[in-house]
Amino acid sequence: MSRTWTLRKQKQAGAQGGGAGAVTTADRRQLAAGSGGQNPLEILKRRFHSGELGSVPVALGLVVVWIIFESLNENFLSPRNLSNLSVDIVGPGMISVGVVFVLLLGEIDLSVGSVSGLAAAAFAVLSVNQGMPEAPALLLAVLGGTMIGAVQGFFLAKVGVPAFVVTLAGLLGWNGLMLYILGASGTINIDENGLVAKLTSHYFTNVAAAYGLAALGTAAFFLASYHDVRRRRAAGVPFRPMSEIVLRTGVLAAISLAAAWVLNQFLGLPLALLIFLVMLVGLDYVLCRTRYGRMIFALGGSVEASRRTGVNVSLVRISVFMISGTMAAIGGLFLASRVTSASQTSGGGNLLMDAIAAAVIGGTSLFGGRGRTWSALLGVLVIQSIASGVALMGIQTAVQYMITGGVLLVAVVIDSLSRRAQRAHGRV
Repeated sequence: MSRTWTLRKQKQAGAQGGGAGAVTTADRRQLAAGSGGQNPLEILKRRFHSGELGSVPVALGLVVVWIIFESLNENFLSPRNLSNLSVDIVGPGMISVGVVFVLLLGEIDLSVGSVSGLAAAAFAVLSVNQGMPEAPALLLAVLGGTMIGAVQGFFLAKVGVPAFVVTLAGLLGWNGLMLYILGASGTINIDENGLVAKLTSHYFTNVAAAYGLAALGTAAFFLASYHDVRRRRAAGVPFRPMSEIVLRTGVLAAISLAAAWVLNQFLGLPLALLIFLVMLVGLDYVLCRTRYGRMIFALGGSVEASRRTGVNVSLVRISVFMISGTMAAIGGLFLASRVTSASQTSGGGNLLMDAIAAAVIGGTSLFGGRGRTWSALLGVLVIQSIASGVALMGIQTAVQYMITGGVLLVAVVIDSLSRRAQRAHGRV
């Protein structure tokens, strides 16, 4: 940035002195070389030493998990299993996306599992027991999750109750409310041909759907990256070299087209996966391209500094917990769709831990201020891959818990070491 400042001063001096000090084309190339013209391998090496690892560790970990389970069971990477995996990740993944928002503030939400179960139960009671059409019942269930998030956010932001206590109370209270509204039967089956059931049972069988989505996603990524480079170059700030953008686009294209090919070998593109990806893209745009997203990152970095710059801390906190509650409710509906029922076990088991672990394993920092919505996708892929591999091999669930716990510990250790390296380089 010092070179940028120097060149700007030269340009100003040239404007005042007849152009002798104006920034030339060579100067602009020098600026580009200093800010965005590094070799991709050099950039990767620098980021590794400075603790900016990004999603590289979890991506490598996912590859290792897949290689291990494929070597133990040849059906693990079969089109059928991978297609089922792509649907299984949606419910926990939706919940984990909401957790990512909360973790970015440096807070925690322990109620997401109970909220997801309550949303599923509310939908089942309204649509089955009360005879309400599925569309409004679904909307009311999601809005219920939003209101729950607003209530919990209010106690955190306005009353000052720690998020751990508020959401722990929510974990117990919302779970009790779910059991109450389900009544004595304890289980309500939903229509297998209804709107919610089709969320996870419908597939786009035309091969053009999966390939079209892969091509569209790759093109959108390249155009967005190229636009970002032009904007940063015009502002005179560091930017990614085109070689790195082309490399990233190529890798994304290869992964996307391979995934499309695998999905088309079974039933085609799942509707659930399509909705999940659209939600990820939309919420990632909110986080990284809007003023609201920048306020979330700023608040996770320093509450006092954010307050002094004019950020409405209370409003941001409440809104983030509203997002968490909304995503928990949506995830609960996808989970209910998968089993076509809502029961006393909805939202229970290890769902809460999986949602939080997925966000952390995917690269979201427990200390706040660092993470992306894509963290949820990567993390839940790792967790569900372990669950799928263990199930195929007929191993006890206890082994799955131990493996997942070990992976979570490694992710937290990497996060801690990354922060230490960043602090040493003056980045924290």
